[in-house]
Amino acid sequence: MRDVLFTFTFETWSDAVARGMARPPDRLALTLLEHPEVRRLIVADPPRNGARRLVKRLLGRQDAPFPTAPGRSHVAPVTWGGIDPVSISAQERQGRAYDAALAAAARQQGMTDVSVITASPFAAGYSSFDWAAGTTYYARDDWTQLPARRPWWPALQESYARLRQTGRPVVAVSRAILDRIEPTGEAVVVPNGVEPTEWVGPKPADPPWLADIPHPRALYVGTLDSRLDVPGLLELALRRPDLHVVLLGVVGDAEAVAPLHGVPNIHVLPPTNRAGLVAAVRNSDVCLVSHARTALTEAMSPLKIYEYLAGGAPVLSIDLAPVRDIDPRVLLTDTTAQFADRLDEALALGPADEQERLDFVAANSWRSRHERILDVAFRAGKVVASP
Repeated sequence: MRDVLFTFTFETWSDAVARGMARPPDRLALTLLEHPEVRRLIVADPPRNGARRLVKRLLGRQDAPFPTAPGRSHVAPVTWGGIDPVSISAQERQGRAYDAALAAAARQQGMTDVSVITASPFAAGYSSFDWAAGTTYYARDDWTQLPARRPWWPALQESYARLRQTGRPVVAVSRAILDRIEPTGEAVVVPNGVEPTEWVGPKPADPPWLADIPHPRALYVGTLDSRLDVPGLLELALRRPDLHVVLLGVVGDAEAVAPLHGVPNIHVLPPTNRAGLVAAVRNSDVCLVSHARTALTEAMSPLKIYEYLAGGAPVLSIDLAPVRDIDPRVLLTDTTAQFADRLDEALALGPADEQERLDFVAANSWRSRHERILDVAFRAGKVVASP
């Protein structure tokens, strides 16, 4: 058994609860909470401004409670400066302070032989963790290509460089991410997965907000921003007016998706809870990975594609390395506009055979993915970051 300290990316435990524990780091935190080989566990938020936390509490806004269980604890380090600083020097200072706070929390819990697993690209490079037995970086995106993180790109590149100097292992959701980080330690690809309990059982009824949208339905789930191929979706809707395209998610870039509004057979809907997402997938005729081809999307292991297949839907996707060879029910094209050329083929596949669907769910469970991550983390040797 090992003691484990896990850190989120840019979000907190409370943020993860609010979104239904849906992202890869959230799922890993849940596995660690109940894993029999984890003796003691600390789940750590990234630094948050102490004054803002105090104001939030005075206003009665409570964070989501952390599960109370022996050997399981939560730490929320505070800073009295800005969070996520842009400059490299400020990241260095925050990295040292964050490392000291986590070391103190581990000592307070009596933790020894600690395996650190961090999903933070900043902590992975700027925090030394020289008090831990080993540190593993869990990379779910290439943050140096995310437009919303552009001001931080130089600091992120520097963090990757420092990560290489440490020789720390990196577990990434795609080979492209590893190729860009170029770790000098162990480098392992562990794709995204699904939670089996969400996908077993009979098909749920249409959610009320979906019921009035006619079939055939093509569903896209995810943040609606610049990664979405808007011109391609417009051409798909024009060439196939019988198809109703449902875009389900947070609008992350209103300007980018503005051309989609008002198109009769495109429906932009707000995000839903996990039950609503499962019901939407299982009541759609085809699901879409309709990304624009960019350096960011080429490195993604789209979580949505595993959930689409868990729901039994055929999938139309642009041809990206991380989506190849996942399943024969994924039909690939060079562009989103070309989905129109293979739509009838996808619709003819229909829902997956129930046993086939359940076999996919079992083979791609989060728990099986996490066992591979823990294997790397528990073998990680003690390494010390360079100054």
